[in-house]
Amino acid sequence: MLSKPVFRLLGLLGLSLAAVMPAQALVVELGLRGSDAIWLAGRTDLVIPDASQAWPDGLLRHGGPTPEEIKETLPPGFAVAAGDVVKVLDPASGGISFFNGFGGTVFGPEGNGVPGSSSIGPFGGISGYLGTQGALVGLFLNDDVPNGVAPARLDFSVSGLGTEFLSLSPGLGQVFFIGDGETASDVAQSFLAPTGATRLFIGITDAFGFNGAPGAFDDNDGAYRIRLGINEDPRNPNPNPVPEPATLALVALGLATIRWRRDR
Repeated sequence: MLSKPVFRLLGLLGLSLAAVMPAQALVVELGLRGSDAIWLAGRTDLVIPDASQAWPDGLLRHGGPTPEEIKETLPPGFAVAAGDVVKVLDPASGGISFFNGFGGTVFGPEGNGVPGSSSIGPFGGISGYLGTQGALVGLFLNDDVPNGVAPARLDFSVSGLGTEFLSLSPGLGQVFFIGDGETASDVAQSFLAPTGATRLFIGITDAFGFNGAPGAFDDNDGAYRIRLGINEDPRNPNPNPVPEPATLALVALGLATIRWRRDR
């Protein structure tokens, strides 16, 4: 806890604590299952039916049983704040088969590698998706359940944003492409949390033929793995960037000295 003299000194300098303390850094490691439907992010108001049943006004499922007979699952998420910069510290890895039956064609986190080959509509208050088939994706939300009007979807086709962007600023409720988190030249991509964001979810997109209404998660096998850094530099990670009180006091004292010299 900072001492009262330090807070008084900061006040004299016209500074707030946030002005001299960097944003808290955090490292998060997640496993993504093929059933982690991004459109269920934050949907605590829904009850996922048994695998043998159809959704009432929900995600689409196969008409008959699949070899897996799995239920969709809520995608994992973690807390963020507006302005946080999220980067993938290690390229996302793993593989998921999106086709009926175990084995077969397996996609990595980048999906099938063809931007714009998947065009999926919105669900609830979460946008649609236009990008590669089966890619690892993200979604920023606030604390509300996203069951209102969905925002416009982002375009990750060749004529749109593509997948080689260096930084991205999605809005709340907009599904965005992450893939393995790096450009083709191994540069870490940055994802900026928008105003109002309190949570970031990581999940999977799917639909019948990867087009149309969201669904067809009930026959997905495999998993992706991703390690994310919030306000971390992948090339120079610093797990504890917040200074100790003594360090903060020295910084404030130095600034006070500079101002005193200028005033003389």
